[in-house]
Amino acid sequence: MVFAKTAVIFGVTGLSMVLFIPAALLCFALSFFGLKKSMGFVVYKLAQAWAVMLVFLTGCSATVTGRENIPKKGGVCFVSNHVGIFDIILALAYAGRPFGFIAKKELVFVPGVNIWIFLLGGLFIDRRRPRNALKTINLGIGRLRAGSAMLIFPEGTRSRGRGLAPFHPGSLKLASQSGAVIVPLAITGSYDVFEKTRRVRAVPVNVSFLSPVNPAELAPQDRKQLLADRLHDDIARALKTHILPGTGQEKPLREQAVRP
Repeated sequence: MVFAKTAVIFGVTGLSMVLFIPAALLCFALSFFGLKKSMGFVVYKLAQAWAVMLVFLTGCSATVTGRENIPKKGGVCFVSNHVGIFDIILALAYAGRPFGFIAKKELVFVPGVNIWIFLLGGLFIDRRRPRNALKTINLGIGRLRAGSAMLIFPEGTRSRGRGLAPFHPGSLKLASQSGAVIVPLAITGSYDVFEKTRRVRAVPVNVSFLSPVNPAELAPQDRKQLLADRLHDDIARALKTHILPGTGQEKPLREQAVRP
């Protein structure tokens, strides 16, 4: 039964991604005719509907807090821990505004996924080539300064349920140099949705948008290290509790893997 559910969800995921692509490409084309902002919003709404559908199909119970902390206008950099592949789906479902994200270069070669990353305003980074990686970061900084939103995972890779890892050196350059408001994002439970057992399971997931941080409030000479420490501490503090949807009870992070 669980295997059948997994197969169905993967089938629906792939098919829906392909079916939505023509509409998204049409919106992208129309954006060149003075409709860039509105068409970008439509593309995001398509992606959001797809993400909400996937959360529903998995049967996961989502607890989402702090959405009032997300500015409705202006550049916003979401800085999140990276538990599993379901993180992006949760962010798309609940952020409430369009955003792009920094993706590893290898995803360029994944059909369907590559198109959606591009259409959503995502950027592909090649960490093995520092000069090219810097160009990608600068593109992201430019988009944030222009009022867009971006999502980054400063841990550099998925933690796979092992807790919050240290942030990679330079990983917050996009956030610190753009001057955009930073909204820390704490996610728990997403690794248990599929990756833990290789079967889709209906588990509780928690998405917390934390209090925004304004880099301009930090001294320029100390901004890099202080910002990294503060964001890491804020996310780590939020991850210490995991609220089970509908119970009002708090459980330590080490108990976050709840059986359906």
